[in-house]
Amino acid sequence: MKTVKEAVPINNALLNAITPMGGLEFQRAKIVIGENVAKVYAITKYPQSIDPGWLSKISNIPRAVSCQIFEPCVSGALIEHLSRSVTQYRGIAESTRDALARQRAEKSADDAERLMRQIDQNGETVGYMSNLIMPVAKDEAALEKICRGIESAVATLRCRIRVLANLQKEAYQAVAPYHVMPEVIRGITRRNVPLSTFMGGMPFASSGFSDRDGCYFAKDAQGGLVVIDPWLRGGDRTNTNFVILGVAGVGKSTAAKSFILSEYMSGTKIICVDPEREMKDMCQRLGGDWINCGGGAGGRINPLEPRPAPADDEDESEKLYSNEGSGMGALALHFKTFEVFMKLYMPDLTEIQKALLKQALEELYKGFGITWDTDVTGMKPDAFPTFADLYALLKQRLEMSGDKKNLEYLTIVARELAEGSDSFLWNGATTVSPKSRFICLDTFDLQSMSDTIKKTQYYNILTWAWEQMSKDRGEKVLLVCDEAYLLVDPNVPQSLIFLRNVAKRARKYEAGLVIISHSVVDFLDPAVKMYGQALMDIPAYKILMGCDGKNLTETAELYNLTEVEQDHLFNKKRGYALLFAGSKRMLIRFDIADYKLRYMGKGGGR
Repeated sequence: MKTVKEAVPINNALLNAITPMGGLEFQRAKIVIGENVAKVYAITKYPQSIDPGWLSKISNIPRAVSCQIFEPCVSGALIEHLSRSVTQYRGIAESTRDALARQRAEKSADDAERLMRQIDQNGETVGYMSNLIMPVAKDEAALEKICRGIESAVATLRCRIRVLANLQKEAYQAVAPYHVMPEVIRGITRRNVPLSTFMGGMPFASSGFSDRDGCYFAKDAQGGLVVIDPWLRGGDRTNTNFVILGVAGVGKSTAAKSFILSEYMSGTKIICVDPEREMKDMCQRLGGDWINCGGGAGGRINPLEPRPAPADDEDESEKLYSNEGSGMGALALHFKTFEVFMKLYMPDLTEIQKALLKQALEELYKGFGITWDTDVTGMKPDAFPTFADLYALLKQRLEMSGDKKNLEYLTIVARELAEGSDSFLWNGATTVSPKSRFICLDTFDLQSMSDTIKKTQYYNILTWAWEQMSKDRGEKVLLVCDEAYLLVDPNVPQSLIFLRNVAKRARKYEAGLVIISHSVVDFLDPAVKMYGQALMDIPAYKILMGCDGKNLTETAELYNLTEVEQDHLFNKKRGYALLFAGSKRMLIRFDIADYKLRYMGKGGGR
C-alpha cells in the first residue's frame, strides 16, 4: 500500500503573529528585533547561600524576558565530585596560613557536605540550572538603562552575569519558548544545583505578607495572601494612618469599604465622613448611625459648643494647634477652633472684626456660666449658646457701640448664621448623638452648596470627630475622610493644619486616620505643601491606585516610585494597587469576598 503525504498549508496569520515585523538581525552583542533592540545575558556564577524567592528579583524585571531552565541529572557523579571537593577544601583549610583563605575553604567544605547529605541521605533531586535574561527596548539609550538595572539586581544577589558575545543568535534560540537550547549555551550557563534551590527561588516561593494577628487585606501579584494588622506598632510602622489615592473608577471606594468592614468586625469604632453617600447602605446594614450632616434635623453640630480637651501626657510636645500651650482649658481651645470656623465661613474678616467677635463671645459664654476655667465635660448640648444668642448679643452691642461699621458687618454675618439660609446647618444645640460603633456623617446634601459652606462644615465635623477619637485612649477608633481635598484651602490653611496634627497625634489615643482622595496634586500645591505633604507622608500605610498625568508625576516623585511601579499606576487596572506597609512595598489585588460585597450595597463603582 502506498502512503500519500499531503502538503500542510502555510498558516500566514500564525507566521505574522510570531515573526517580528522587519525580521531579526544578530550582531556581536545585540539583537535587532523589528523596531526594537535587545541583548541576552547569562548568569554564570551563584553565591553559596541564597534567600527564599531569590529568583523573583531577576525574573520580574520590567521590559526583560527571563528564562529559567532546570534539567534533572543522575546524582551519583555529583556525590563523588562533592566528596572530592570536601577533601580538597579541608586540605586547603589545614595547610594555608592565610586566615581569609582558611575561612573561605572551611565554608566551601561545609556547604559541600551539607549538599552531599541532602542528596545522599534525603534523596534530594539534583539537576542543571540555567538562567538567561533578555532586556528589550525601543532604542539603544532605553536598552542601556534596563541593562544597568539588570546588572545591579544580579549584583545584589551576589551572582555573576555576562553578555553572550558572538552567541546572541544561539542565546535568542535558548530564550525562545519554541526552540531547544543549543549545546554551546548549555555548556556556558548550566550549573549543578538541588531542585529545592531552584524551586525555592521562584517568585511564588516568597509570595504573601502576614502579620500574625491581622486580617485578610488583599492578594499580592503572585496570589499570596496579604494579612495586615494596622494596629501593630514597631519598626517602621508607627501609626494606623492610611492614605488611599486613585482616580475615579479604579476601585478606590470598594477597597476602602473592604478594609473598613474588616476593622469593624475586629471591634474598631468607625467614623466616616461621606460626601458621596457611598457608605449609607453599608452603615444601615451594619445597624450603624447614618447621620445627615448636610441639613438633617439629627445632624447638627453646634460650632459654639466647646468640647472637652483631651487628657495629654505631661511630656507631650505635639499639640493639636501649632500655638497651643500646656494647661489651656476647653474654652480657650474652643476659641481657636471657632476662629478657624469663622475664617473658613467668612475669609475676609479683618483682625479688628475678629477681635470684636472674641470680646462678644467671651461675654456670651459668661452669660451661660462658662468661663476659662469651666470643665465642660458632661454638660448637656442645650447648656451652650447658639448663633441666635450670638446674633442677639451683637445687635445689643451695635446699638451701644461707636464702631458701627465693624459691628454692623459682624451682625449681618451672625444673622445669616442665626436666621438666614445657613441657619439650618449651624443654629441650635448639637443633635448628633450616635449609639453604635459605625457612624456615617453624610455630607452629600452639601455638594450643591458653595465651596465655602462645604469646607466650613467639613471642618466643623472633623472637630467633633476628634473629640470622639481622643476621649477614650482604650478604644480603637478609625476616622475615614473621603474627598479630603475639600479641606485644602490656600487662604485658610488652618483646617489642613488641624487634620495634619490629628494624623500626628492619633496614635497616642489608639486611633487612626484614613485619607481618601482622587488627587495628590491638591495636597502638594505650593501654598499648602508644607501641611498637605505631611498628610501624604505620615501614614504608615499607603494604597496607591491608578492615575496618570500630573498626578502620576507628583506621586512618583513624592514616593520615589520605580518605573515598573509607575507603569502599574498608569495602566489604571481596576482593583490593583501599590501597597506601602512601612518600608515594605508590593503590588496587590483586592479580591473581595461575596459576603463583604453584600454588605457594601450601592456606591463606590461596584
